[in-house]
Amino acid sequence: MPTTTARNRPAPAPAPGGRSPAVALTTAMLGFALITLDTSVVNVALPAIGADLGTGLSGLQWVVDAYTLAFAALLLSTGALSDRVGASRAYAAGVVVFTLASAACGLAPGLSSLVAARVVQGVAAAVMLPASLALVREAYADPARRGRAVSLWAAGGTVTVALGPVAGGALTSAWSWRGIFFINLPLGLLALVLLGRVARSERRPAPLDVPGQLAAVVGLGALTYAAIEGGTAGLWALGVAVVAFAAFLVAEARSPHPLVPPGLLRSAGVAVPLAAGAAASVAFYGMVFVLGLYFQQVLGLSALGAGLMFLPMTALLAGVNLLSARVAARRGPRLPIVTGQAVAVLGLLALLGVDYGDPDLSRPLLAVLMVPLSLGVGFALPPLIAAMMEAVPAERAGTAAGLLNAVRQTAGGLSIAVFGSLVAGGFATGVRASLLVSAVLLAVTALASTRLPRR
Repeated sequence: MPTTTARNRPAPAPAPGGRSPAVALTTAMLGFALITLDTSVVNVALPAIGADLGTGLSGLQWVVDAYTLAFAALLLSTGALSDRVGASRAYAAGVVVFTLASAACGLAPGLSSLVAARVVQGVAAAVMLPASLALVREAYADPARRGRAVSLWAAGGTVTVALGPVAGGALTSAWSWRGIFFINLPLGLLALVLLGRVARSERRPAPLDVPGQLAAVVGLGALTYAAIEGGTAGLWALGVAVVAFAAFLVAEARSPHPLVPPGLLRSAGVAVPLAAGAAASVAFYGMVFVLGLYFQQVLGLSALGAGLMFLPMTALLAGVNLLSARVAARRGPRLPIVTGQAVAVLGLLALLGVDYGDPDLSRPLLAVLMVPLSLGVGFALPPLIAAMMEAVPAERAGTAAGLLNAVRQTAGGLSIAVFGSLVAGGFATGVRASLLVSAVLLAVTALASTRLPRR
């Protein structure tokens, strides 16, 4: 048997993610940052979009929801698609399409073209999200290092959610609302350059449930149309949504590889986090949308001023996420989940006491009153996600993660549709009604969360 000497010793095996796992993590974080940025950066630019393109509130709702719902509806199956083609290939395709769609958004001559480009953005984001997380998992073989890397990946998304309103306000005030989309171009190109230094992912067999996915897309789209447009057309759309969701249930029951395995929702460990995650998204994303319009159209703030109003609310998110993870590790997930939702409810009730008809309302006071909502949601979400992952078998973890993200994004999108319709009748009553709906939903899910195990 030949011996191994210093001269002929084999070179060390390369890291799984390419030249360095950090490169894979960085490119994955850039993609996730792009995805989360486009869920928050648009809100403060909506009045400028409406004025430039000559559209009303329903058109502005579509600018937000076209992205959110395309993203949410496809999350149920894009994880399997990523496995089939390889995470690196899926991620590359998603980043390319997302970047081109961002350019199309920035160049859009009218509302219809902008909404269409936003749909394409949402489709690309749905492909990018599971692929970016898969890149991180492939890059780190050691479970401990992989866990830290996933935490950094998630924290990067939280930071961009926090910076989104400020960045959107600054770009809109200094340049144009089109700048919030053009900023994606250099970030997308940088992600692709870094991806070139990451090893190609293996392809894995992963079945797709095409009938179920199509039914879900039609159902969510029709339900959103009904909520935004209303009237006779809205009633027809509601009927289409009912038929589509019935078809979804039939397709899932017959499919050998359903998007949502029927037994998955029977466990309180899955059903409660899904409901709580949906309620949190309704409260957070719905109120950011409504208040973003209120700051500019009623209080008369600039886009930058509106973005700065959100800064106290969002700046603490990353720190609260990390704190809740530590509390959950010591005391179990139920305590931070219930406590976080309770704090968010108290914050919403405090906001209910504000006189939204007063144009001289204290801006600093309102900015401070929004903080408990953000603190509560940020404290509840990380242990909520962890609790759901622990409640499913390991082979269902990807399905459960996709389902949770899809439910949260769908709930956020529908809240924008519903709350936008409420404020269309008047900001003062609409904002209060939106706050009350959010508070009731979170109170119910906080009570339900007491059924979760302590550990």
